[in-house]
Amino acid sequence: MAKKKSKVCQFCKEKAEEIDYKDIGKIKRFTSGRGKILSSKLTGTCAKHQRMLAKAIKRARFLGLLPFVKI
Repeated sequence: MAKKKSKVCQFCKEKAEEIDYKDIGKIKRFTSGRGKILSSKLTGTCAKHQRMLAKAIKRARFLGLLPFVKI
C-alpha cells in the first residue's frame, strides 16, 4: 500500500499573517458545494490557519458576501 502524500497548508506556504474575509475567491475554495466549511483533513490547512479561515468565512457570511447555505 502506497503512503499518502501529506498536504501542505497553503497559507503557511504563502506566509499569510491574516486571512481577509473580503477575499472571496480564496475563501470560496474552502467551502463545500452546500456552503459548509471544509475540514482541515480535506483541505490540508494547519490548525492555526483553519481557525482564521473559519472566522473569515463566518464574517463573510454575516456581511452577505458568501451564502450560509446553497440550495
